[in-house]
Amino acid sequence: LTLFVLELVLGVDNVIFISILASKLPARQQALARNLGLTMGMLGRIGLLFAASWIISLKDDLFEVAGYGFSGRDLILIGGGLFLIYKAVKEIHEKLEGAEHGTGSVKTSTLAAVLGQIFVIDLVFSFDSVITAVGMVDNLLVIIAAVVLSFGIMLFASKHIFAFVNKHPSVKLLALAFLVMIGVFLIVDGFGIKVDKALIYVPMAFA
Repeated sequence: LTLFVLELVLGVDNVIFISILASKLPARQQALARNLGLTMGMLGRIGLLFAASWIISLKDDLFEVAGYGFSGRDLILIGGGLFLIYKAVKEIHEKLEGAEHGTGSVKTSTLAAVLGQIFVIDLVFSFDSVITAVGMVDNLLVIIAAVVLSFGIMLFASKHIFAFVNKHPSVKLLALAFLVMIGVFLIVDGFGIKVDKALIYVPMAFA
């Protein structure tokens, strides 16, 4: 149940960002981008679960800088965090100033470009999710069940979340602000500083 709720929370984050990216596409491609994006997220998570032993081995330090040891996992979290911050800040800039300065990318986005960005975002969220799940449960089937169940709900709810997010610009900006925060938390985690996830999700739920 705990895993399912965790997957659901991560899934909502994912759907909101997918909704923001998909909204740049022509209307006929938006549902396809949403559904493909969610499917890639589920398959990516299950694929990473089967590679869980490899992911755990990524915790060994590869090198040290100023007394900080960096493992493969740390580098992925830092890289993913930087990517999230970059994308979220870029989207916020476009939402606030894009139309005024003519820099909006609505017309230039293609399905392939949007799916590529969704794939990277899925990978970042999946990696963090799998590390948490493997630390909580030993039974792979239980984790996969939680992932698939949350995916089913997200697939059903994504259309309504998409409509809600695009109808309310304030929700869109709020979601992007929280993505910046999640990116910062991933980078901090990459530097070996553990922060309670409740500090992210409680304010997010309240907001």
